[in-house]
Amino acid sequence: MHLTPPPAETRSHPAVIVLCMIITVIEGFNLIVFGSVVPLLLKDPSLGVTDEQTGLIGGLVYIGAIIGALLAPVVAERAGRKRVLILAIGLFALGAVLTGASVSASMLAVARFLTGFGVGGALTTAMTVARNSASSRRASTVVTVTMAGIPLGGVVASLLAIPILPAFGWRPMFFVGAGTALAILVGVVVMAIPTDTPQEVAGREWTGRQKLAALFGGRGAVVALVVAVCAVANMVAWQGLNVWATQSMVSLGYSLSAALLLSFTLTGAAVLGSFATGWAADRHGSARLAVGTSACTLLGMAGMLVLPVSVPATVLCVALMGVGGHSTMNLVHTTAADIYPLPVRAAALGWSNGTSFVGAFLGPTLGGAAIASGGAHGLFTTYGIAAAVCFAAVFSLFFADRASSHATFRRPEPATR
Repeated sequence: MHLTPPPAETRSHPAVIVLCMIITVIEGFNLIVFGSVVPLLLKDPSLGVTDEQTGLIGGLVYIGAIIGALLAPVVAERAGRKRVLILAIGLFALGAVLTGASVSASMLAVARFLTGFGVGGALTTAMTVARNSASSRRASTVVTVTMAGIPLGGVVASLLAIPILPAFGWRPMFFVGAGTALAILVGVVVMAIPTDTPQEVAGREWTGRQKLAALFGGRGAVVALVVAVCAVANMVAWQGLNVWATQSMVSLGYSLSAALLLSFTLTGAAVLGSFATGWAADRHGSARLAVGTSACTLLGMAGMLVLPVSVPATVLCVALMGVGGHSTMNLVHTTAADIYPLPVRAAALGWSNGTSFVGAFLGPTLGGAAIASGGAHGLFTTYGIAAAVCFAAVFSLFFADRASSHATFRRPEPATR
């Protein structure tokens, strides 16, 4: 299925890649900040939300993201990726404002859905722009650098939460997210997004029907299914942890400040680990590395269930889950982008992102039910099962990638729209 990249794909546009990373940092902040404020949301009498409702609201952001991620490549073909980025960033900035101003559970739910819609569109578009602005030799590193913005935004959220939450409550956190989104919106308007890269040119040579036929027909359908299982299972555990990590640590007996520091460990390990795995993946293959990172997630979950509660053990397990959860998703995205033909890359990334958001919705929702019925033990049992499914699926993706390494896609017929 792999195609040999054309020589012209050695060109890079570093400024565009940096811009895309900054976009994902701000997206990560607006996604992960919700998990930091969950303990205060549950105590806010003006909202009156339960654990289960909070889990559902936390998941709604990803329902919006699914729609945004799947629509973005289609709209970008007609309007251009820059216009899609501008619209999407504006939408999640508005969602952040409405979240901070929420006076009821229903308003909070609508605001988080709108935030997700914008984030999904912006994330898929930013990842595609970054990958299309990089050389093939640095595919995993560029996807990693771009996607590192998500947990890095979570790190910022965790650090800001430590002084802000006790002093000012949960609402200012979302107003900070809105302000940073508006700031990067200016940068996108000013920056020139290249439209003449080999990847972008190739994408215009195939019709939408041909891209779908390659993505979901024949061998492509098998790969698409495996990618979806990897993405859903991984994100059930990873995004579920981003919402419920702080509350689960409180449930284990840690103070709110200690729990926030452990959440910082989760996202910090994700950032550092993803750079190491991205570098290694460019040398040894993204699918191969994904097997190892998914094993890290599984080991971390198992450790939380069987090891005695102690700071060293918790830090180790949380770090393993951080490295595994984020890096595995990066590597699955990279494999999905490279296993299909060049013209299908944006559609493949839209698929991997869209299905990942399905898992990201299910994760917080399942976590809310699990922690309400079984506390932290129930939470890590639920996410441990998801991690085991992810490991099996990634192992399958590795073999699918090896089996397809000498095959190629042909341009589907007919060539009419």
